[in-house]
Amino acid sequence: MEKILISACLVGDKTRYDGKSNYHPLIKELLQKYELVPFCSEVEGGLKTPRKPSEIIKDKVINSEGVDVTKNYKAGAELALNICKYCNIKIAILKDGSPACGVHQIHDGHFNGRKIKGMGITASLLAQNGIKVISEDEIETLL
Repeated sequence: MEKILISACLVGDKTRYDGKSNYHPLIKELLQKYELVPFCSEVEGGLKTPRKPSEIIKDKVINSEGVDVTKNYKAGAELALNICKYCNIKIAILKDGSPACGVHQIHDGHFNGRKIKGMGITASLLAQNGIKVISEDEIETLL
């Protein structure tokens, strides 16, 4: 069975910055066709749950208190890539809008709720390394 890396929050893990999940209703259908490998690059990069929200500002990731957490995001992204390489994973389903997992959009860096076109740190690294990265809104394309 083909393995897919998936944002842990999408399978129901409470790894979001606010301690909640983003459980997706198509997870059970995905599990009939794929082996899902849940991963939260923010948590694996050393950030706790819950945590202050973070946004990408230029080439850094800054939390709402002004703390630079870029190294955590980069470390988590590297771990995600390592898992994909080790497990021969070619597809990742990531939570859009996240500074780590944003596939098509991220927050604008002003902590105002506005989103702009862009990719998160993990999504970008995976895509640069040949992993097909899709958002939760594109899950149906795999079913």
